[in-house]
Amino acid sequence: MTLAGAVLIAMPHMGDDRFDHSVVLICAHSDDGSMGIIVNKPAEDLAFGDLLEQLEIPLSPEGRDIRVHLGGPVERGRGFVLHSGDYEAEGPTLEIEGGFKMTATIDILQAMARGQGPDRALLALGYAGWGPGQLEEEIARNDWLMLPAASADLIFAPEDGRKWAQHLDALGVDPLLLSPQSGRA
Repeated sequence: MTLAGAVLIAMPHMGDDRFDHSVVLICAHSDDGSMGIIVNKPAEDLAFGDLLEQLEIPLSPEGRDIRVHLGGPVERGRGFVLHSGDYEAEGPTLEIEGGFKMTATIDILQAMARGQGPDRALLALGYAGWGPGQLEEEIARNDWLMLPAASADLIFAPEDGRKWAQHLDALGVDPLLLSPQSGRA
């Protein structure tokens, strides 16, 4: 069973501040491990235009402004563009269940700076990674709730601060009823 395309919603008792109230789209999952992008933690101190300037990519008047997120604690200096499936990048792109794609090459940034590129996108610095079996153990330990299929409307929703509650609502779970304590019966 692959978890690629599923959404993980952090439980309040997780105990790892890096994932507090996180929503993670699982981009890849295999026997070798898992990789995902946190989609609801904006990088407060970095705008897309600033990043383009650092990379010496000119921003045209038609250029787009997308949100920059902290995608996870692994390789924070590396950027990943999570985007809708309507764009074909020049470089390698990972296709993700549910009609998402992820591109980590500079050509997609150049296209967006020109006002082109995918219809919907977010830029993530870093990613969340799990070794073989680690994610399955965390799910079994009730660290995460899982939504089996991601919704583009929720993943790319404009209010990052509401994504955690919106994903819980999609599961039919009231966040006020979640206990900060974990346990087993």
